[in-house]
Amino acid sequence: MSLIEEEEPDLDRRRSDWALDDWDEVAEVPAVEPLRQQTRIVKWVVWVAFALVVMLIIVAGYVGWWYLDQTRPDTEPGDAVAFTVLEADTLDSLTSRLVDEGFVVDESVFKWYVEQKGGLELTPGFYQLPTGAHMGDVLARLRTPPGQTYFRVTFPEGFTLEQMAERLDESSPRLDAEAFLDVAESGGLPVPFDRPPGITTLEGLLFPDTYQVSNADNEAQVVDRMIKIMERVAAQEDLEARAAELGRTPYEILIVASMIEKEAKLDEDRAKIARVIYNRLFIDMNLEIDAAVRYGAPDGVTEFSQMRQIPGPYNTYLNGGLPPTPIANPGRASIRAALNPAPNPPAGDPVCQVLDDPTQGCIYLFYVLINEEGGHAFAVTGEQHQANVNRAADLGLLD
Repeated sequence: MSLIEEEEPDLDRRRSDWALDDWDEVAEVPAVEPLRQQTRIVKWVVWVAFALVVMLIIVAGYVGWWYLDQTRPDTEPGDAVAFTVLEADTLDSLTSRLVDEGFVVDESVFKWYVEQKGGLELTPGFYQLPTGAHMGDVLARLRTPPGQTYFRVTFPEGFTLEQMAERLDESSPRLDAEAFLDVAESGGLPVPFDRPPGITTLEGLLFPDTYQVSNADNEAQVVDRMIKIMERVAAQEDLEARAAELGRTPYEILIVASMIEKEAKLDEDRAKIARVIYNRLFIDMNLEIDAAVRYGAPDGVTEFSQMRQIPGPYNTYLNGGLPPTPIANPGRASIRAALNPAPNPPAGDPVCQVLDDPTQGCIYLFYVLINEEGGHAFAVTGEQHQANVNRAADLGLLD
């Protein structure tokens, strides 16, 4: 047995005989708990932070809603209306009028908005501003100079000055029918064609077409442009030279063209109607153009049978020769027809067979509406014409 093995029982005996002191016992250490006050502070911080976030969201939403409400009027979007930027306008005065007229809700917001978007250089003139729109749309319109803003207006062939004035008035809330007529009837604008003494109206001298009119244009500028287009068309059709060949002045050709425009429905009839007019003028026969009588009829007279009995410068049943002015504004086709009347029918034409001797002169002298498409029947004698009239009446084509 080894020495170590012999000593082990003695060691155990000595340990069992050891008297333990109080400090030799190891007490159980309790677990460490966080302080209750610190826990409450953390909870309050979390709740306050959450409340602040919620408040910020609410405030941001309210500010956004308020901003949107201020940048758009409390109305439904509508059509653009006229607004004038004056020479003396500043941003302050302009904004004040925008608010007064309902384009902008808040002056300070609009001026702030303009500043944020790079400012606004005011150009005096007429603008078309949208109603009930976002102030960004208003600002965009104000940044577009009037001379670069256009609208289109179409004047059909055969429109009179009054009809043109009404069409322009309808197309632009800024331009006025009465002002248009004042310009067109006063004789203040230069015209390319000599008119008889005392004639100042521009009836027949304004070319009917589709025009682009800017917000910088006034009524006189629109009228002047229409005169210039008529002058250009006249030059293209060689009006002066052809009028001289027909023994007429350019103004008289426009009178004839205006009657063709109002009487003809189909292009193929225009030159024949021109021939009827020139034939009647040649033999001093009254023109008896219904459209001219209607043009000169007094207000309130609606029955054509009455119109024919009322004396007046446009009553071509009672007066010989041409009416004093055009009765409408003719288009190119009618001007061309007036300058290039159709030839009279040859002696062998069926329309001439009612004559005893067609070779002695068969000329167109009459026409009447003969079908629903607007075509006319032409005649060389009164009896032949009356037969056509009766047929047209039976078809219900006459007033």
